[in-house]
Amino acid sequence: MSENKISFREAVLYWFKLGFISFGGPTGQIAMMHKEVVENKKWMEESHFLHALNFCMLLPGPEAQQLATYIGWRMHGTRGALAAGIFFVLPSVFILWGLSWVYVAFGMVPAVAALFFGLKPAVAAIVAEAVIRIGKKSLKNKSLVAIAAVSFIAIYFLNAPFPLIVAAAGIAGYVLNTRLTGAGTGAQRTEAPQAMPANGFSRAARITAFGMLVWFLPLVLIGLWRGWDDILVNIGVLFSKAAVVTFGGAYAVLGYIGQQAVNTYGWLMPEQMMDGLGLAETTPGPLIMVNQFVAYVAAYTHAPGLAPALAGAIAGLLATWVTFTPSMLWIFIGAPYIESLRQNVKLASALTAITAAVVGVVLNLGVTFTRHTLFPDAGGFEWYALVASIVIFIGLTRFKWGMIPVIGGSAAMGFIWKILV
Repeated sequence: MSENKISFREAVLYWFKLGFISFGGPTGQIAMMHKEVVENKKWMEESHFLHALNFCMLLPGPEAQQLATYIGWRMHGTRGALAAGIFFVLPSVFILWGLSWVYVAFGMVPAVAALFFGLKPAVAAIVAEAVIRIGKKSLKNKSLVAIAAVSFIAIYFLNAPFPLIVAAAGIAGYVLNTRLTGAGTGAQRTEAPQAMPANGFSRAARITAFGMLVWFLPLVLIGLWRGWDDILVNIGVLFSKAAVVTFGGAYAVLGYIGQQAVNTYGWLMPEQMMDGLGLAETTPGPLIMVNQFVAYVAAYTHAPGLAPALAGAIAGLLATWVTFTPSMLWIFIGAPYIESLRQNVKLASALTAITAAVVGVVLNLGVTFTRHTLFPDAGGFEWYALVASIVIFIGLTRFKWGMIPVIGGSAAMGFIWKILV
């Protein structure tokens, strides 16, 4: 089927359905799109799909949602991109909103607390498995391993800002060039560069201006309403920064947001960050939806003058807005240049180095989560958490256990251990 014969209604129905079934993180979501868009519906050629995926992986933000936005743009222009990008996220917005409220309203009830106790070793194991999986794909030579190690030391021991780590890695990658990507990688390509669209600069400038207005308008309105030093403004600014610098998906976001929300602002405890990731893993949509949980909990407990549930709802929706608006903006700006950007060797090298740095950041996240799982703030050592984490880690790496059974089973076992044992 050629792309111009796809009805907009058919596409919208597919994106709406995908928003409810897109479990399994970015890998599972991309696999779902590939099966439907390429194999079943034949809306896009295999090579075009892979080129689009490569392009989206160069961008900060959730690559699966950006890939859906690009496919929507390719088929039906602006309205197609908006439909795909919004419906990919919308179901998880309301689901996680409800779960966040349940968490803060009933989290201290023994039964609910027992369920979240069970989640913590699962999250520690999931992040540990992610470090290994990302590292195997990203650390192809000694230079990249060194970048990952320096990144870990900088963020774990020196508490270096995540944006600084990203910038330093990008510069190092740009300078080292083919030493990172492999001798001759990209440099010997013979494809002719894709022609730039007419009036490309003015088009990009118009889209950027409008996108920035849409991005920051809610933040400005809240600042005028509540004052520029209010927690809601700080939340909007923090997650706007994260949208720009967090290459590497949800785990990189957690590393940065954890550093800021826990260490800098003191809004959340590390255990609450782990609970948020556990909830995000159980809902459809991008794992980066954990941002909504973090913002909800932060405002629920730290926004004076507002009812806690209202403050949490505003903050959660604001975090979601400033997370996904820029991720879609990058697609609107860059979609016509997908091939030419893919062939930029130095850019590819810089992003390879950033990906290596992200491995170090995720390792920091894993060490932090594991420490707080095994040595909780209440004191003592959690032997149950140690055994559960090891069992789950083996299940994930050797037996390829699914994420939903892992999360559900871990919560159930934690409940049994806490309530009945």
